[in-house]
Amino acid sequence: MESYHVLIVEDDKEILEGIGIYLRNQGYTVFQAENGKKGLEIIQDETIHLAIVDIMMPVMDGITMTMKLRERFDFPVIMLSAKSEEIDKVTGLNIGADDYVTKPFTPMELMARVNSHLRRYSRYLKAVDSKEEKEPENYYAVGGLELNEDTVEVSVDG
Repeated sequence: MESYHVLIVEDDKEILEGIGIYLRNQGYTVFQAENGKKGLEIIQDETIHLAIVDIMMPVMDGITMTMKLRERFDFPVIMLSAKSEEIDKVTGLNIGADDYVTKPFTPMELMARVNSHLRRYSRYLKAVDSKEEKEPENYYAVGGLELNEDTVEVSVDG
């Protein structure tokens, strides 16, 4: 993979630009949006590998955006918010975020979390690609049941 594509959705211009600088310095391709609606538009047009999403934004908030993107996409989402109460964190994680970082945050910690999520997502993508390559045309899998018509094999849970 040439470069991971990271989307930052944040209405605070200084935070948006600051995170963008750190990500570009680490070799990531960065896309930026100032609200959830524009963030979703970018996701439709670009291949995104990770999103950093603020919660409180105009037009469309980060919670709504994350719920909508989870309908079609499974890349990691890191919520970024000034809301630091336990209920806010739990809500963010329960609606589909993979991580939750509270403001103020340190850029080094955020970059470490980005790197960690992308490392795991990369492994996930490789596993999915590998499985797709191995599955013959007449192969079916539902839950733990697998059927291969070519080899006339059936297996349950592996």
